Amino acid sequence: MNNHTNAWKWVGFLAAAAGLLLCLAASILFGAVNYNWHTAWDAAFHYDEAVSEQVILRTTRMPRAFIAAAIGASLAIAGALMQTLTRNPLASPSVLGVNAGATCLVVIAAVALSVSSMQALAWIAFIGAAAGALAVYALGSIGRDGLTPLKIVLAGSAMTALFASITQGILVLNKQGLSSVLFWLTGTIAGRSPDMLVAVLPYMAVSWLGAWFLSRDMNVLQMGEDTAKGLGQKTIAVKALAGLIIVVLAGSSVSIAGPIGFIGIVIPHISRFFIGIDHRWVIPYCAVLGAIVLILSDLAARFMMIPEEMPVGVMTAVIGAPFFIYIARRGLVKS
Repeated sequence: MNNHTNAWKWVGFLAAAAGLLLCLAASILFGAVNYNWHTAWDAAFHYDEAVSEQVILRTTRMPRAFIAAAIGASLAIAGALMQTLTRNPLASPSVLGVNAGATCLVVIAAVALSVSSMQALAWIAFIGAAAGALAVYALGSIGRDGLTPLKIVLAGSAMTALFASITQGILVLNKQGLSSVLFWLTGTIAGRSPDMLVAVLPYMAVSWLGAWFLSRDMNVLQMGEDTAKGLGQKTIAVKALAGLIIVVLAGSSVSIAGPIGFIGIVIPHISRFFIGIDHRWVIPYCAVLGAIVLILSDLAARFMMIPEEMPVGVMTAVIGAPFFIYIARRGLVKS
């Protein structure tokens, strides 16, 4: 029976992977101007800088598709880990202040300190994400009952509001900087160069692998901390490693595209709906489904207001906000 179940999980994963390839192709081919397969093939394997269509595909459309896939996968995996760590179905980098902390520090560095190096901004985003996560954990742990699902959501909301206020204050004091980061603040992958992805992809790739190698420990941890300790797990080390992976994935994503929300909430629930709670499957499913959803959201954002584009963060909010309300109304967050 177990082998039969695993076979279906493999079938589902391969089907999702095939769907991802189709989404990548659609992202490359379709937009305000559509291109054919032959032009895309030549741009990928027989690149000619003298052909303008190939230049557009090679320098704009292809990087955009792969950036969307990488960020979608990263945010979904980070959300899955956060929901297990906090035992809260609403946990995600966008809800618990991680994205907001990274965004705040990046804006300060870019606007107030004129930092432009992608490597530097990536490390600044990591620091901001870590600061946000630690602040929420500390604030949510205050009190005799310690950290609870409801308290961590409230702490996350408070810290997100605080970081957002600081960010807005910086931008009000520097109106010239506002124009340069306003579109980024809504969450966007438009106009991102291949160098941006190259700068953070090694961090993302290591974190993806780390999350999967940690999956067995996350399976034990989700049974409860006391049970995990009873089974000999070093829960502090597991939590610290999972927290580091979350910070790197969220920080990398924010440094490229700004604060894109709700992917980290929605995708882990969809993954668990299809394949259960085993993180050995949840993590890879989150990676593929997260990539698909963000690519499709970006495609939708291109066609909503042609010839203008809507930020992809707006599209993910349209998808995720009702889902967030649904989970809250189902009473899944308990004090």
